[in-house]
Amino acid sequence: MSAVNSQLYIGTPNGIVLHAERGAGHSIRGWFYHAYSREKIPFENADQMMFRMEEFFDSIRYPHPSTNIRTFAETGRKNDKSRCDREKEELPTNTGRRLKIRERVMDDQELLSKHGDLGSFIIRVQHRQNSSMQGRLTWVDKNKTVFFRSAWEMIRLIDSALEETGQEQEDDLPSWEE
Repeated sequence: MSAVNSQLYIGTPNGIVLHAERGAGHSIRGWFYHAYSREKIPFENADQMMFRMEEFFDSIRYPHPSTNIRTFAETGRKNDKSRCDREKEELPTNTGRRLKIRERVMDDQELLSKHGDLGSFIIRVQHRQNSSMQGRLTWVDKNKTVFFRSAWEMIRLIDSALEETGQEQEDDLPSWEE
């Protein structure tokens, strides 16, 4: 896959290569990869996909969310290590959980090689504002890129790409049509 004159590149530390397919009913299931692990991250539905993406973004602290989740749950962990030692090794997340600091293990070319045969996308979340995500979505199979303004729009775009019939979308929503 050549990146010359192409939209098929990552270009951001939080880029995700996603493979989506139809699950039970009309749900989306699949897996995604990121540059900080060689393991694929499976998901059974769009909700699980979004939660796992949020965990990944929280773990690398990029993009930083503009709002934090409020919780009554206990957020700290009791540990033998001092707070300073823990903060060097772990990061607090939006949900109050602590995740290990991540280091890149794959370069962009290797990450791009992880796409599936059909239903492959490159997701570049640029912002996490208003408790949602904004960014660019590239449909690898068609080499088309569109911007999305919310997680809901991103899911609708993925869903529409997986549809067999090209149903018309509402005028104010982004679409794959040029």
